[in-house]
Amino acid sequence: MLLQRNKLGSVRPPKRCRSDMDNTSTSDIVIINGNSHPDLANMVAERMGIKNGGCSVFHKSNRETIVEISDSVRGKDIYIIQTGTKDANNNIMELLIMAYACKTSSARSIVGVIPYLPYSKQCKMRKRGCIVSKLLAKMMCTSGLTHIITMDLHQKEIQGFFDIPVDNLRASPFLLQYIQESIPDYRNSVIVARNPGVAKKANSYAERLRLGLAVIHGEQKETDADEVDGRYSPPPTSAYSNLLGNSVEMCLPATPSSARQRTTSVSVGVPEHIVKVKPPLTIVGDVSGRIAIMVDDLIDDVQAFVAAAEMLKENGACKIYVLATHGLLSSDAPRQLDESPIDEIVVTNTIPHEIQKLQCHKIKTIDISILIAEAIRRIHNKESMSYLFRNVTLED
Repeated sequence: MLLQRNKLGSVRPPKRCRSDMDNTSTSDIVIINGNSHPDLANMVAERMGIKNGGCSVFHKSNRETIVEISDSVRGKDIYIIQTGTKDANNNIMELLIMAYACKTSSARSIVGVIPYLPYSKQCKMRKRGCIVSKLLAKMMCTSGLTHIITMDLHQKEIQGFFDIPVDNLRASPFLLQYIQESIPDYRNSVIVARNPGVAKKANSYAERLRLGLAVIHGEQKETDADEVDGRYSPPPTSAYSNLLGNSVEMCLPATPSSARQRTTSVSVGVPEHIVKVKPPLTIVGDVSGRIAIMVDDLIDDVQAFVAAAEMLKENGACKIYVLATHGLLSSDAPRQLDESPIDEIVVTNTIPHEIQKLQCHKIKTIDISILIAEAIRRIHNKESMSYLFRNVTLED
């Protein structure tokens, strides 16, 4: 290799060609994966032009997880592609053990690529339970992960549970492009939120596509938050309430008469919680003679989607589409979808669902491996990730 000298006489290396720069940028990348979604890992590695690293993950007869990494990871950037499936607990343990194995093998950085984060729906306190997604975040940070790449978290606030950077990618550009290119006469469509909790996401789709918005309000059954538990205990008895009130009054400082007149007291003690009574399913918006497009982040238990589709049909919707990022489709979801008035279910390949597609011909898949590959490339080359959120257009 010939060295060149500048005007000051110092030696400077020759300029490298583009191919040399590309080889250098990917030489220290190692992509490994568990058993959750090997097809997605292979597609990402193929798009990046590198070979999938040698990692074997298997289970012993007692169901313990064993991880064997055949290639050297010392001083390299490791990207572990492991998503959540119906076998969520094994998926998590495989990820944690792979991350810890890379940490103890002196890897420079360990990035967890988790397209669907398990337990993301358990991000709020329910009854006397706990916030499981926070526990999972602590476990991932302790295992050695230095960065997380995920997609369409159930709640964006989950990123705050992690002590490491989290990039929450968006699948909406792919779904929006599908609506424009694959739904005939999509201008005659209306975006539907199957419950008020999804109204914000549905409104975002409606604004980007310049379409109308409809919201389905009401429930057929009680949610977990409305079930009666020990916190709905009866208020104290009147004798106890009077005793409690007298003791509180004795402890309070003397107040002027004008202030006492503006103070309201409850004579029955602690007021009882008013029970929530949800109305039957009703649609706020016009769907008659139009194409109804329901959007959500996850399709797992499809009973709510089927009930919403039946109501949309009763109100005159000519076609019904369901679009979501993650298609978990547990239990007998394919059979229920096949028998429902839903015309098409569109999900991305963040979760493997090939078996479900064989059981229901209505399920369509959008490949998002190019987005994950681009995110990995940008993180490795220390480029801005905000470019993906700002410049991803419908035409890309």
